Amino acid sequence: MKLSNIFSRPNRILLRELVITDFKLRYQGSALGYAWSLLKPLFLFAIMYVVFGMLIKIGSVEHYAVYLLFGIVLWTFFAEATNQGLASIVSRGDILRKVSFPKYIIVLSTTISALVNLGLNLIIVFILMLINGVGFHFSAMMLPVYILEIYVLALGLAFFLSALNIKYRDTSHIWEIIMQAAFYATPIIYPLSVVMAKSDLATKLLLMNPVAQAVQGARYSLITNETITVDSLFKNGWYNLIPIGITVLIFIFGTLYFKKHSKHFAENI
Repeated sequence: MKLSNIFSRPNRILLRELVITDFKLRYQGSALGYAWSLLKPLFLFAIMYVVFGMLIKIGSVEHYAVYLLFGIVLWTFFAEATNQGLASIVSRGDILRKVSFPKYIIVLSTTISALVNLGLNLIIVFILMLINGVGFHFSAMMLPVYILEIYVLALGLAFFLSALNIKYRDTSHIWEIIMQAAFYATPIIYPLSVVMAKSDLATKLLLMNPVAQAVQGARYSLITNETITVDSLFKNGWYNLIPIGITVLIFIFGTLYFKKHSKHFAENI
């Protein structure tokens, strides 16, 4: 899986067509079509905001509505990239049996499709920021870095899960359970200050989760400096290397696992 092969002209064309096809097929036959890519995170945001922001009043953070929506949008991106990536090879089995091409392009196309959806959802976040009077600061320049971190993690997991799903079809069910637990273990709907009031150790452990670290860092750079980040909690920027290191290791492992098993995909699907 060399970079020169990934960016060769035939592979770029194939990747582009797969991304377009994936985006079209996802909402084929739907009355609202592409609007669902925006409506789903908005519906989840509305439910969570009513329950946790108005009824339980857990939102003690400045601009909590934007804080919550932004977290949901980033989590939705991670969940979509891994879930779609997991099923990508099996769902494209008919093509794999007929045409010879690099298998990784299929997984790559689904994660890029999720990235396109993220871009659309961020427009809604920016609009809500303007409505709530959230100012843009120079620190917002860091946002692409945190998105890249989540993407690399999701891509590494997608490579691993898609290959594992060929052999063990229970993978999707197990991953669904893991993601449900991970959603509540990641500070998406609640501020970390709630956890910190109970246990400093639990807060530190939560921030070692690469998604949590990236989400909190993105919130700090874009929304409010009241957000608890690895830097503010540990007072040492070197601790950022732990979740980043976990991300890199997962990406390398997932890529190698995918490469090792990809030779037999067509015959095992």
